[in-house]
Amino acid sequence: MPDAPQSARYVRPKGFADTAFNGFVSALTKLGLSVWGSRVLAVRGRKSGEWRTTPVNLLTHKGQRYLVAPRGHTQWVRNIRVSGGGELRLGSRAEVFRTEELADADKPEVLRAYLKRWKFEVGVFFDGVGPDASDDQLLAIAPGYPVFRVLSV
Repeated sequence: MPDAPQSARYVRPKGFADTAFNGFVSALTKLGLSVWGSRVLAVRGRKSGEWRTTPVNLLTHKGQRYLVAPRGHTQWVRNIRVSGGGELRLGSRAEVFRTEELADADKPEVLRAYLKRWKFEVGVFFDGVGPDASDDQLLAIAPGYPVFRVLSV
């Protein structure tokens, strides 16, 4: 089967290691302990309307905040596109927000900042592209990595 186009890219969590790591970060974040900027993202399911949660890395770059999907077009990405926002949770605090999805042309600087901060954790999802990649390299992969600007309600 040929590779899916970058725009449909999705990397499923694999096995216990991925699940355990996400669970560990999520548990700490739910207790109010942010791990390098972690939050629990809560978004309403696009079909069920029920809250769905997942740990995310909240990037602050040049005074703006961003959510980057290193695994590609995940369920939370699909849900946030429909809902237009959600909640970022840390402990008992929940910040309601709305989003603005970045165009591919606007992603390289944000992807570079994200990789500088979290390459040790998410680099495996970027197929050898790192923070020192050229703008052209980052533009080439941009369709496979949704990026959302986090905006106040």
